[in-house]
Amino acid sequence: MSIAIMQPYIFPYIGYFQLIYASNVFVFYDDVNYINRGWINRNRILLNGSDHMITVPCKDASQNKLIKDIEVLSDAKGIQKILTTIKAAYAKAPFFQAVYPLIEAVLSAALPPHKDDTPPSIADMASDSVLKICGYLGISRVFRYSSQQYDNRELKKADRLIDICHAEGITHYINASGGKAIYEKEYYAARGIELDFLNPKKYEYEQAGGAFVPWLSMIDVLMYNSKEDINNEILPLYYLD
Repeated sequence: MSIAIMQPYIFPYIGYFQLIYASNVFVFYDDVNYINRGWINRNRILLNGSDHMITVPCKDASQNKLIKDIEVLSDAKGIQKILTTIKAAYAKAPFFQAVYPLIEAVLSAALPPHKDDTPPSIADMASDSVLKICGYLGISRVFRYSSQQYDNRELKKADRLIDICHAEGITHYINASGGKAIYEKEYYAARGIELDFLNPKKYEYEQAGGAFVPWLSMIDVLMYNSKEDINNEILPLYYLD
């Protein structure tokens, strides 16, 4: 059994889904501080042969707030602009008809009417983008939310992650490769947790002409690859160290 723990990102890149693929339990780490100009509310797609940033507008976003407490701005023009851009980028892609309704369903949650008259948080929308993609691909895992399942915010950094592992009864924790700079395997091992880092391998597929642009939003992978190819050829392309 293995566990992965990550902040919710909007339509994240393939490496995020490889973390889910490699784990049995995946925790959306939604009660940590928001990161300005990070990947929580934005990502890159391919537009006219180059990478292009799309950004979900948020209300009063600040690094002093928790991700779960930041509302998506109920901005019809802003959401429609993103959808129009995605249409322009991928209307001729082979899997556009199957994938676009999924994207539209995620982003349209920002538009009224809202449940309890409140727009979703960016944590809700981002995690929904991940869950809908997993549903589309048939990836079934146990999903948790740190704000709902674990009462341990008084713990800091590694200790909190270790406590989540212990709460789930799992001794194998898989982190993204970027965690190598801040987490030490020895610290985890001394507390009964085996820590591995997931490293995605580069995989090229046919995009809309020009040189291949890697590490875009999962939107790009979905638009140009079948479910079968994603599950059998792309998701398994990683190594742990």
